[in-house]
Amino acid sequence: MFIGGLEKMTLTDFPNKVACIVFLVNCNFACPYCYNKELTSYKYFKKSKRKLIPEEEFFSFLNQNKKMLDGVVITGGEPTCTPQIIDFVKKIKKLGFEVKFDSNGSEPEILRYLIDKKLVDYIAMDIKSPLGKYKKVTRSKIAQKTIRESIKLVSATKIPHEFRTTLYPKLTIADFEKMATYIPNEKWLLQEMDPANAYEGSVKRTKPMKKDKIEKILLATKEITKVELRK
Repeated sequence: MFIGGLEKMTLTDFPNKVACIVFLVNCNFACPYCYNKELTSYKYFKKSKRKLIPEEEFFSFLNQNKKMLDGVVITGGEPTCTPQIIDFVKKIKKLGFEVKFDSNGSEPEILRYLIDKKLVDYIAMDIKSPLGKYKKVTRSKIAQKTIRESIKLVSATKIPHEFRTTLYPKLTIADFEKMATYIPNEKWLLQEMDPANAYEGSVKRTKPMKKDKIEKILLATKEITKVELRK
């Protein structure tokens, strides 16, 4: 279990809950705008000279803060890249915490298991781009049908959930209109890109998406889905 970080309290990442955030190392995507490069692989994490948090230390923290925290946000990296992820979630639930699970949707069978076994209380899934651009944007070999399956799975569940997309400047207004059609009437949070810590060096010199383009995206998609700009 590669635990790369722990934010001991958040009032914003798990809606209506006081939670902590646990960051797991490793991801099967290499999005150029990713702001957590050190969490995408152990190689990069090691280069950052940060230290892994022992699993025992993390669970000791949870035991000590049962009265203060309502839940745990599991994020990354990509949590489903961790082989022991299901057991990890079970241990957290056994302690009485609610779980918010962040995912890029690349492992729908894991998401299905977590949902069916009622091991998660909130799901946040990233949609990186229109499906036809996924391989280019994520620089992975992920199949379109895999992402489509995860979108349908999360959309269909009665568990509270949201979809998220980073405002990558190379994506067009038409791209966002296309993504909106995948998630009609769903909660969709658009988040601004942070170029300063981008995975790809060239993106660090890229300016974030212009305000007028963001406004056009919101206007173009608001009749399709419940879109909003994340504060």
